[in-house]
Amino acid sequence: MHPRYDIFFPAIAMVLLTAIVWVRLYVDRIGELRARRIHPQMLATSRQVAETLQNLQSADHFRNLFEVPVLFYALCGFLAITQLTTPLLLACAWGFVALRAYHTYIHLTHNKVMRRFQAYVASTSVLFFMWVLFAIELLKA
Repeated sequence: MHPRYDIFFPAIAMVLLTAIVWVRLYVDRIGELRARRIHPQMLATSRQVAETLQNLQSADHFRNLFEVPVLFYALCGFLAITQLTTPLLLACAWGFVALRAYHTYIHLTHNKVMRRFQAYVASTSVLFFMWVLFAIELLKA
């Protein structure tokens, strides 16, 4: 494997994390529909979902994985295209993934809001730091 492709592995790990949350969402959603005998048509809109379902953590977190992480995926692609991945950027990418996994764990288990917020701030700070490093590398190129 060529080192210039190493930046794709943290991105693949984020996709795997998203897939795990998607499975959890499916299990939670189908389980609640069956347990409470909710007809699927009662969930036709996001408003109906919010008004009808009681367990929304998985759905909330799944949506969350398409917010800030989009900037991560874009950066990984840019780093691969420009071949400007440094060992520090690669380490930060894995750090971002680890912090997002921790954020996921918190959100889908005990859901302590301040702990979750700390993980969110830490992961987003790492990501913004990565963008700064990328901009510096780009200016040097």
